[in-house]
Amino acid sequence: MLWIKAFHIIFVVTWFAGLFYLPRLFVNLALVPAQSHAERDRLLLMARKLYRFMTPLAVLAVALGLTLWIGFGYRGGWLHAKAALTVLLIGYHLWCGRALRGLVAGTDRRGHVFYRWVNELPVVVLFAAVLLAVLKPF
Repeated sequence: MLWIKAFHIIFVVTWFAGLFYLPRLFVNLALVPAQSHAERDRLLLMARKLYRFMTPLAVLAVALGLTLWIGFGYRGGWLHAKAALTVLLIGYHLWCGRALRGLVAGTDRRGHVFYRWVNELPVVVLFAAVLLAVLKPF
C-alpha cells in the first residue's frame, strides 16, 4: 500500500505542476502582440506538449487514488470531500484543454487578467486537499 500511496503523491504533484504552469502559458499567449507569430507558435507548442504530458499523469493520479480508496477501504467524510475536489480538478483540466483548443484556433479572446485569476483555482484546491488528507477533519 505504501508504494501505491507514494506513486499517487508523485503523480498528483506532477499533475499539479502542469495545472499551475499551463494557465501561465495562457497568460503569456494573451499578452503576445498580434504580429508576433513566432512567439505565439512557440507558446502554443509548449502548451500543447504540456497538456499532452500532464493528461496521463492525471489519469495515473486518479487511478492510484481510487485504488487507495476502494482497494484499501479508506473511509470518512474527508475522503468524499477530497473526491469532490478531484472531480473539480478533472473539470478544470478538461477546461484547460478546451481553452487551449480555442487559443490554437484563435477563437479564445480572453485577456491575461482572466487567466491570472483562473490560475489560482488549483492553488486553492491543493490547499484544501492536503488539509483534508492530513487532518481528516470529519
